Amino acid sequence: ENSRIIFFFQAEDGIRDFCLSRGLGDVYKRQPLVVVSLQRWNVQPARNLKFHQLTSAHKNASLDSGPSINFSTRSLRIHQKKANFAYTGPLRPGRISPKLYVPEHIKRPDYAISGQPTSELAQRGNNTVEIKSEEEIQIMREVCLIGRKALDLGHSMVKPGVTTDEIDRAVHEFIIEQGAYPSPLNYYNFPKSLCTSVNEVICHGIPDDRPLQDGDIVNLDISVYYKGHHSDLNETYGVGNIPDSSKFLIEKAYRALEKAIAICKPNVMYKEIGNVIGKYIDDNGLSVVRTYCGHGIGRLFHSTPNVPHYSNNKTTGFMRTGHTFTIEPMINQGNYKDVTWPDDWTAVTVDGQRSAQFEHTLLITSTGCEVLTARLPTSPPLDFEI
Repeated sequence: ENSRIIFFFQAEDGIRDFCLSRGLGDVYKRQPLVVVSLQRWNVQPARNLKFHQLTSAHKNASLDSGPSINFSTRSLRIHQKKANFAYTGPLRPGRISPKLYVPEHIKRPDYAISGQPTSELAQRGNNTVEIKSEEEIQIMREVCLIGRKALDLGHSMVKPGVTTDEIDRAVHEFIIEQGAYPSPLNYYNFPKSLCTSVNEVICHGIPDDRPLQDGDIVNLDISVYYKGHHSDLNETYGVGNIPDSSKFLIEKAYRALEKAIAICKPNVMYKEIGNVIGKYIDDNGLSVVRTYCGHGIGRLFHSTPNVPHYSNNKTTGFMRTGHTFTIEPMINQGNYKDVTWPDDWTAVTVDGQRSAQFEHTLLITSTGCEVLTARLPTSPPLDFEI
């Protein structure tokens, strides 16, 4: 009962997978663990040094097969947080597969290797909204079209039994085939090529091996980097037969985005977007998430302006011809507040109720706005009439 297992880690993975792959699942569940970093202790591992265990209960387990594991300080912190985390709804994280390969010829954003968007960080505090040239606008149209087609591909895969990891791989491969880069990949070390947010997840869900289930709802959030520019869009879909309350939520999230787009033209204040969305959502008995907002987009993934989606926000600035930005209201069935899972990415509703979202990238024109990520005649139908 008081025995411990000492692990020596070399290659990145998780304790759970390490134990399960060697027939030690019950050890993972019951035994206290001591994790030793080879770097911290300056240990030079021999080939046969996998781990030592101080209990005789599993002498016959395959302890010396397979690669050894590097369990980083961050991974250990996440593991410890998971053990004590109070999940707000029924969803639980699944297993996350390794990052997918990007061929060398694909042009990458500055964070693709380091995880740090240095050009974005250099612009912090700069409140000037970039005005796109005609050449840049044409590139934005091209990258937004790639994003739209990638999202439609992901949408076509949404059905019970399909994992979000499978959708991630298909979308990743499609984007690469277009000569583009999936913008989320390694952005602040995000591990996958799109965000998949299921049920109570508001945004930034990480694709994993959990199969989608009949009655789920799922948001696919896709961003693409091409010719030095980014696009960003997302939609929420029902999986199989969904409750009427979820249908209501999804449609109202879409209608809120429509109403916001309708006011976009030169000389309109950005804060008015939130006023329009907030009133519509309040009138329908739902709530608007306040933590996350729309944003400028182009050469930078996220830039000025900030575009809050709730009423009475204090954001500044006016829309001008040549501005490109996103509107992406996140709408909750219950409380507007959110909490973040131990993975430091997945934002969920504080009460475990469901959330839905739609997003477009827009261009302000001389007479109004152009929806650069607009749905195509070939786009799969949504769960309601447009």
